[in-house]
Amino acid sequence: MLSSRHLIFMEVARLLSFTKASQTLFLSQSAISKHIKSLEYFYKTGLFERHGTSISLTPAGHTLYNKLLEAGQLQDELHQELQQINEDFLPPTHLALGASTTISLYVLPPVLSAYLQRYPHIQISVLNRNSNNIQNALLTHDIDVGIVEGFSRINTLAYTPFMADDVLAVCSAKSPLRNRTITIADLPAIPLALRENGSGTLAVVENELHKKGIALSSLRILIRLGGTEALKNFVLADTCLAFLPKRSILKELANGELVEVPIRELTLQRNFYFIQRKGTENNRLISAFIQFTKQYYSKRE
Repeated sequence: MLSSRHLIFMEVARLLSFTKASQTLFLSQSAISKHIKSLEYFYKTGLFERHGTSISLTPAGHTLYNKLLEAGQLQDELHQELQQINEDFLPPTHLALGASTTISLYVLPPVLSAYLQRYPHIQISVLNRNSNNIQNALLTHDIDVGIVEGFSRINTLAYTPFMADDVLAVCSAKSPLRNRTITIADLPAIPLALRENGSGTLAVVENELHKKGIALSSLRILIRLGGTEALKNFVLADTCLAFLPKRSILKELANGELVEVPIRELTLQRNFYFIQRKGTENNRLISAFIQFTKQYYSKRE
């Protein structure tokens, strides 16, 4: 078992901040400092370098952190294997998920509710960021598994297909674009609201338009917004065109607040993928979650 001191050290090392660690661990900074000093006394070496208001890991700190990550992985595997032998063994387990905005808001909530009803001993945290940031969080061990769009791939990550998702061109009910079918050639003259760079929704739009010979730089982009909800609320208040995931606007399409604007010869669809660090494909906790989530949605689609 990893000691509480080691777990506290890992959180400070992950965040490189005593202040942030105190917030995530719900401990005072003085208590955290006491635990770190205790470890430094035990190992007879400093674990952090202090640089005014910032800190960094010493060589010993780097070594300890990397070995503790390995030990944590082994501990998780041990717990999972013992649970296979004895179902009454239910150790407290934490699963850190990361997901892009559409998934966090519109895909994960029902499946997480069902998952926690079956596995109440597992604690789950969810990081909601765009796809690029989720991949980076996985690489820095901030999360155990992510769900993202699969346009930008990293060699050290493993990608498992999850589900498809449509992206629609939409406008508000008060827009002059409503009840129109447009062509790709019309797009440069139409005011647009788009997602921020790093967004999977933006990536699928940019990729498909590029195939048609249209660059984003040639379009009339009014504004870029970070997050699906921000973009949706803007287009509801405006008369511009926006590209939004279908799953995020089902209610607005049904009640007429938003209207789909068909674009001839342009179909926007993206695929979601589970991502994990290579070498963790056999982790039973992660594998079981992926299998549960895929089965949950396969029964509903």
